[in-house]
Amino acid sequence: MRTVNIHEAKTHLSRLIDAAMKGESFIIAKAGRPMVRVSPIPAPEEQQRRRLGFLAGKIRVPEDFDRMGQDDIVSLFDGPA
Repeated sequence: MRTVNIHEAKTHLSRLIDAAMKGESFIIAKAGRPMVRVSPIPAPEEQQRRRLGFLAGKIRVPEDFDRMGQDDIVSLFDGPA
């Protein structure tokens, strides 16, 4: 596993991240002492990805959605009318 010092890591961070994304882990050292290991995070599995719009056409939002329960909410703050 490749070891780089902090200065080199700061100077070449983008290049090191690209290498890590391709599977090449590396260690960042300070004064020759290993401090951290950088490894790629695996891509999420298909079922973990969020599917936007999967309920499109299956639910309906009422026209008064922003006013639903308004009287109850006002009475909780101001007391009964």
